[in-house]
Amino acid sequence: MNATISKTFQVAHPIDTVWANITNPEKIVVCVPGAALTEMIDENNFKGEVELKFGPVKAKYGGSISFLERDVQQHSMKMKGAGTDVKGKGGADMLLDAVLKEIEGATEVSVTMDVTVQGMLAQFGSRLVTDATSHVFDQFVSNFKNQLDGKEVKGALSAGAMMGSMIKGMFGGK
Repeated sequence: MNATISKTFQVAHPIDTVWANITNPEKIVVCVPGAALTEMIDENNFKGEVELKFGPVKAKYGGSISFLERDVQQHSMKMKGAGTDVKGKGGADMLLDAVLKEIEGATEVSVTMDVTVQGMLAQFGSRLVTDATSHVFDQFVSNFKNQLDGKEVKGALSAGAMMGSMIKGMFGGK
């Protein structure tokens, strides 16, 4: 099952500050709900884990993330992630492209994520997985903005809000 999520958001910080944060694995991982950095292999390769809960289903993935490209001049990057459910019930792959653009002292961040899920979570279907992935990404954006602003970052996934968005998705609501 495949899902593609494209989002653009703005942060009220200079592009160099945003770039330094978004390309630093130790800083960015705390913005991803349920994620933890477990090992830094080298400057481009890392190991980590992500734990998500979808209603009664709990999934924990262990895997790797690699920077495929980090272009400081263009403020663009590509990342690849691959994970396996720790119970052996599936896996997930992710390819992420991000581009930063300076806009009058602020920064616009455009991100496209291609996610492929196999196993237990894929049984929920494309629409629900897309809705859940989109919600996780929205929480990441909120955490990222809070981190840049020096505010508290919520590492746990806001499951109640995610379930609400998934239920709306099931019944075609907006």
